[in-house]
Amino acid sequence: MTAFQDLMPHNHCFGCGPDNPAGMQIKSHWQGDESVCTYTPRPEQCAGPPRYLYGGTIASLIDCHSVCTAVANYYRTEGREVGEGDEIWCVTGRLTVSYLAPTPIDVDVTLRATVEGCTEKKTIVKTRFFSGDTLTAEGEVVAVRVAGSW
Repeated sequence: MTAFQDLMPHNHCFGCGPDNPAGMQIKSHWQGDESVCTYTPRPEQCAGPPRYLYGGTIASLIDCHSVCTAVANYYRTEGREVGEGDEIWCVTGRLTVSYLAPTPIDVDVTLRATVEGCTEKKTIVKTRFFSGDTLTAEGEVVAVRVAGSW
């Protein structure tokens, strides 16, 4: 299954851009009405104690997975595959993260996002962030649709 990000042309984003070799290059895909992303944390993404994932990395992962979910949802509602036809882009209008438990750095994380609301210009995405089977963070993103030429 091809990830949303791999179908989005000209994507140099640090979190989700396949065109950024130094970035995290997350991969998200639909699993029913939920989008899912699994990511392997890197040692340099540690918090103060080297055994935990840095909160800023958690926020970035939630942000990028959520925004890409919003983009994919716009394509889906327009009856197109991601990347087909005119480009659709969204930016972060608001990001809220709640940290629920420390996230070990040596365990893959899984993000599960759902679209909670969508208008012509804004999408609200809620994302749950798991370390193994443990819910360690939750986030909400308001993704704002922008012109393809942004």
